[in-house]
Amino acid sequence: MKLSYLLIMGAVILFDMQLANAAVDMAKGAELAKNSNCMACHTINKKLIGPAFLDIAKKYRGDKAAEKSLAQKIKGGGTGVWGSIPMPANGPKVNDADIKTLVEWVLAH
Repeated sequence: MKLSYLLIMGAVILFDMQLANAAVDMAKGAELAKNSNCMACHTINKKLIGPAFLDIAKKYRGDKAAEKSLAQKIKGGGTGVWGSIPMPANGPKVNDADIKTLVEWVLAH
């Protein structure tokens, strides 16, 4: 009985730790989006030049490759997914750690 209780509590603690690690710092993401000029072309809830972050999150929800794909798109730029207006490469200006945070923030919407 005690062993079962300890095993269950250990699993609960590990699960809680995974949730804490998976949590997205929304304030940091918003600040990065602002400081990295993402907001020049995107808004949270409506199309501007590029798609709204809510639309991006909706399109990629459940896509296991989304984080990698979006990180590459932010870093290297691209065109054709949301229309003919190209997204410029941001890799030279935004480092990989910040790109990862931005992707997590966008997908959390």
